[in-house]
Amino acid sequence: MNAVLLLLIILVALVVVISLAWRFASRRYALPCPVWMKGMLDPSSGRVDARTQKTVRLLGVRPGMRVLDAGCGPGRLTIPLARCVGHEGEVTAMDLQEGMLEEVRKRAGRADLGNIRYLRAGIGEGKLGSSIFDRAVLVTVIGEIPGREAALREMFSALKPGGILLVEETIRDPHFQTRAKVTQLATAAGFVGKEFTGGRFSYAMTWEKPES
Repeated sequence: MNAVLLLLIILVALVVVISLAWRFASRRYALPCPVWMKGMLDPSSGRVDARTQKTVRLLGVRPGMRVLDAGCGPGRLTIPLARCVGHEGEVTAMDLQEGMLEEVRKRAGRADLGNIRYLRAGIGEGKLGSSIFDRAVLVTVIGEIPGREAALREMFSALKPGGILLVEETIRDPHFQTRAKVTQLATAAGFVGKEFTGGRFSYAMTWEKPES
């Protein structure tokens, strides 16, 4: 066998093994994407790409809203959401890692945005409060949370009645969650499904907290 081909096979196998190990370990421990991988989380380097535009559009964000970007990473969504809600609104950038929040601060400074609140915490730790947000997003985050049931319950509590949660998942993420699993978690927390877009291996879903 060609040495280059053999090396390629070994590298692919190594990536698969690491991904699977990371996925299973995250069921017991909080293992967020490392800060040094922030460039992979947002390869657009701060530009608002088509994927981000679609997410913001699905959320139906309006000026004056309060939005939670849970597991915000380097701020791929935080910055455009902050622009959408305007000076009268507010976006909470929430992440376990101070390094990620620091990257969001830098981007917010370059964009001259002062309507972002920074919260270093894990989802499900009870740090969000009740009936605070009009919108919330979980983009390739659910699989990184050991206590996913508690996390979805906290998201439900943190949203105002009629508030919308958007969940995005892609098979490229080692922690990928199927549509069936997300549906199970969301409905158990009390959410009602609204919209689904995408396919089996890459999709977005919106969920509503009932008014009553």
